Amino acid sequence: MAVGNTPAAQLRTNIYQRIVMKLFGDKVKSMDTPNHPLPSFGFYLKLTLVSWLSMIGFDFFLHAGLLSTVYSQPSPFLLPLDRAFAFIPIGYVSFLVFDIFLIWLMLKLNLEGWRQGAIFGLQVGFLTWGAFSIGLFSIATVPPILLIAWFLGQTIELGIAGGIIGYGLTQSSLGRLFIRVLIFIVISILITIVLQNIGFV
Repeated sequence: MAVGNTPAAQLRTNIYQRIVMKLFGDKVKSMDTPNHPLPSFGFYLKLTLVSWLSMIGFDFFLHAGLLSTVYSQPSPFLLPLDRAFAFIPIGYVSFLVFDIFLIWLMLKLNLEGWRQGAIFGLQVGFLTWGAFSIGLFSIATVPPILLIAWFLGQTIELGIAGGIIGYGLTQSSLGRLFIRVLIFIVISILITIVLQNIGFV
């Protein structure tokens, strides 16, 4: 008997299917057919990783490139650069939370395709970061230019993630998408380095 067909393996598969269907609803129920079986947990894990990496790539370009001069100026609202640099991994974890939230919503709403995903990501980014920016403006000393930059930048960032997620949901394999995201990250880093070297930032 093959290992994948043992009672224990079948039980794990049934439990996984029930959990995923409970979380994501009609989207995955419609995918779970003999011709189009339910994607594995590994597939969703990989999709989360790929879309998260796309967010990190754009975020590096935004903050280390376009907004670096803003962060270099003294501000009672921002941490010193050395401390802020040490906390970067925590900020990336917050992106992961946003990424998981976006995947969950898109599966719940049965959204797929890069265009639908990107538009939905932009909408989520506009609403969440718009509300966050307004709230900060009402109570904190953060410079308005930084609030505007955060609002626009993070909205675009979620739009990119949404497009990646939407496209990934139409694929059976994420290998090519992963390579494209890696290329995007490399280009983002190179552009940031060029901007810094020419004194633009």
